[in-house]
Amino acid sequence: MDEFFDDEDYEETPADPRDPGDTFLHEGAVYRFDPAGMHRERFAGLPVRTLAEGIPGRPDQVAWLLTDETGFGFEDDQDDTALAGELDHLLRRVNPAQVTTIAITGHGAANAPRLLARHARRLTRLRSVFLGFIEPEYWEISWIRHGDITPLLEAYPRLERLEVRGSKGLELRPVTHEHLRVLRFESGGLPGAVVRAVGASTFPALEHLELWLGVENYGGDSTAADLDGILSGTGLPALRRLGLRDGERQDDVAAAVAVAPVTGRLEELSLGMGALGDRGAEALLSGRPLTHLRVLDLRHHFLSDAMVLRVLDAHPGVAVDLDEQQRAEEDRWRYVAVTE
Repeated sequence: MDEFFDDEDYEETPADPRDPGDTFLHEGAVYRFDPAGMHRERFAGLPVRTLAEGIPGRPDQVAWLLTDETGFGFEDDQDDTALAGELDHLLRRVNPAQVTTIAITGHGAANAPRLLARHARRLTRLRSVFLGFIEPEYWEISWIRHGDITPLLEAYPRLERLEVRGSKGLELRPVTHEHLRVLRFESGGLPGAVVRAVGASTFPALEHLELWLGVENYGGDSTAADLDGILSGTGLPALRRLGLRDGERQDDVAAAVAVAPVTGRLEELSLGMGALGDRGAEALLSGRPLTHLRVLDLRHHFLSDAMVLRVLDAHPGVAVDLDEQQRAEEDRWRYVAVTE
């Protein structure tokens, strides 16, 4: 999906009004497409706003967008980035205690965890953070650079939502966080070390976990075994929505999910956006029953027509999304929705 478009062929597409932390949406629904590229207009249910657009009467009713225009995030973290100055400027203009939601563009994503941690005593009501937010100009997801995001979780024990777009340089260490409810990673290639760290963490309040696993060419080197910690459900007692999406090894992922302890207590399951084929679907049909689910999202898949009918017939009371049926090329190559 991450391709440039000619303006004359460009069809504007608004974002889905639903919040991606409340259900599973594919990238084309989360982001608005227009001649300027691809971007989000809302985060955590709030409109995205910059200081240049003025200060609203209720600063806690917007998601504050901060950008670092000094570069593209390819260099190591620096103390004197423009992001540090923009964050300081926001906190001078707005009462820090009224800031609940912050989004950081791709330019400053690598610096943001450390800089936000530095202001934790002032940002006492910060509850939602997005790292690697899409900008008005077009950016490939693989261009967004990150660092270790663990300090952000450690500095904000009352954080409720963390979303990360991009995965170049991304690191996470196992943590215990009592209040996080939504954790989303949008990536064309999520490192296996990050997947394992999520599984080794303890998130007692987490309801929505979403990983875009991606492909190995863009750093997505995780295997189904790396999901063991997540699929055990041990550190995720409140989990209700699990998305293991956009993966090139979806048949193996599906086979692991089919017998996983966590599956029986889910309300929504997404294995969409990836290279799921008949083998993975057969594993789902042969594993733990999924008829308790409200939503089974398999959108963008490589199932045969016969298997599509079998999946639908096996889940009569479930909202099964089997849109975007793909056809494998002659060499059997399957592609995922988001890579570059």
